[in-house]
Parts: sequence; C-alpha cells; structure tokens
Amino acid sequence: MLMTTRPMYDLAYHGGFGVGAFNVNNMEITQGIIEACAAEKAPVILQISKGARQYANIRFLRRIIDACVEEYPEVPIAIHCDHGDTLDLIRACIADGYTSVMIDGSHHPYDENVAITREATEIAHAAGVVVEAELGMLGGIEEDVVGLDAAAYEKNIEKFLTDPEEARDFWEKTGIDSLAVAIGTSHGAHKFVSAPKLAFDRIERIMETCPGLPLVMHGSSSVPQEMVKIINDHGGDLPGTMGVPEEQIARAVRTYGVCKVNIDTDLRLAMTASIREVFATRPAEFDPRKYLGPARDRIREMVVGKLEMLNCRGKAPEVVDRWRELGEPMPNHYAGAAV
Repeated sequence: MLMTTRPMYDLAYHGGFGVGAFNVNNMEITQGIIEACAAEKAPVILQISKGARQYANIRFLRRIIDACVEEYPEVPIAIHCDHGDTLDLIRACIADGYTSVMIDGSHHPYDENVAITREATEIAHAAGVVVEAELGMLGGIEEDVVGLDAAAYEKNIEKFLTDPEEARDFWEKTGIDSLAVAIGTSHGAHKFVSAPKLAFDRIERIMETCPGLPLVMHGSSSVPQEMVKIINDHGGDLPGTMGVPEEQIARAVRTYGVCKVNIDTDLRLAMTASIREVFATRPAEFDPRKYLGPARDRIREMVVGKLEMLNCRGKAPEVVDRWRELGEPMPNHYAGAAV
C-alpha cells in the first residue's frame, strides 16, 4: 500500500520504533528489502537517490516499486527522494509519483537553507507530498553527498551537530514534516576513526524545542564487520571501516523521537560480500542468477535484522489503520505520475 510517511511517523514518534529507509538501486536490492518487510509485517521507506535515478532510470525503478505495491498490498510503502539538492529535482520526483521528498540545503548558509526548504515544502505540500530537510552537517562521503573528513569531523563534532534552537526556528519558518539531524552519524563505510557515540543529549534538546517533529538519522549503517571480513577475505580491500553501533540506533528509536533511519551502505556491503564469495569459491560460475540470487537472499536476511533493531516488526497493520484514520487520499501516482 503506497502512502506518505505521515501515518508511519504518527505512530513511531511515541511508539518506540523507527521505520527503515532503505536505498534501492536495482531489482534484487528492492526484492530483498520488500520480501523482508512483508515477512516481518513492517512498514518501509524505499529511497531513491539522484545517483540511483541516473543509474537505473527512474522509469525502471518505479515499475519495480509498482510491482512491490501490487505483490505485497499489505505492506505500507513510502517512496522517498534521498538528498534532493535542487527544486527541479524535487518537482521531477513529485511528477514521478514519490510520496515523500528530501530537500537537502544543509551545505548552504542557514538563511539560504531556510529559503530553499520553504519553497520545496510549498511545492510538495500542494501535491500532497511530505517533506524532509536537513540541519547540521554529517561526516563521510556517499554518492553525491560529501561531508567532512572522518578525523576532522570527530575532532570538531560539537561544531557540526544540529543546534536545538536553530531547529525550532527552521521548523517554524519552513513547515517541514520531518528533520534530518546531525547527532554524530556519518555517511559511507569509512565513517569513523574511533568508536562513535551518538549525542543523545542533543536529541533530547531538539525534542524539547521541536515537540512532535519526527527526527531522521542519516548515515546510520552499522557497517557489519562480518560483511567486511567476507569482502576482504575474497579479494576486497576495505581497511578501517566502522559504522554506528546498532545498540545506539536502537536506543535512538526506542527512547527518542527518531522515526526514520537511513540504511544504504550496509545493503551494498551485503550484496558485494555475497557476489565476491561466489566469484572466489565458484570461479567457473557465469550465470548472474547464481550470484545475484544469493546477494538478494543476504540483503533480505540483513533487512530482517534491521527491522528487529528498529523495533518495527508487526507494525504494518497499525500503520495501515492510522492511514485510514487520517483519511489520507491514495497517492495519484498511477493516474498522474510522469512514469
């Protein structure tokens, strides 16, 4: 069932769970994610980045997601633009049937971030689409998102965390529906030099200044070391990788107002580990189904684990009920989307 994130966040904010926002780039990744969510009766946010639009062609990705909606009608699904950097991209995503968009103006000066976010919100809300924005700065690199060098980020982390008073001003001036906050997470596989510790005191302050505003964690892959080891044992070269400990993510969603957790790098690691393992142990294999199939299986297994961490297993029926209570219209993507 296609919907915005509003029914999901309405329940998650006070319900002690978070919704997994998983980046999709091809059929196998998407299948692994949706199969896990269907089996665990969990809501899901399928994220499409600008890079994914360019790589896979949005028409193909949207058809794959449409198949998910048709195949698993009981699963609440939101289609989200990850790190939209221009208003033109936001408009294109809305035309392509997304139900949620992120406008990321965090790299701009504050007033410019406010201005572009406010305009994006006006455009999206007019189409019944919800808006996520970002305030603060993360470290690391992932696709087109370039943060700070890991060492520099950790050394000066307090300087880059989201300011609670600024967050309130930003929310009031822009009318956003959710806020991606900088609380010590980082993009990519090489996130940290030392073991990270999320700034829970900062989350508490933001919840005080912005009561009821759903918070989002970007850069929240845990970079499981067993996947890194498989990759490195079979010809890979990923030294010094470190992610966000899952127990800290679990605490953020179960105790605080974190409603959405972005996961991308871990999916890539799972897929790469599986493919490298097949190539190394069965060098004569040339059938893509024989290495993409196991990769899909490993992604499904990983997502099941993430859903447990996020405490969102079994929440799908509640989200559907909340969607009906809100009286949110069914998004008109089938009738009106450009795809």
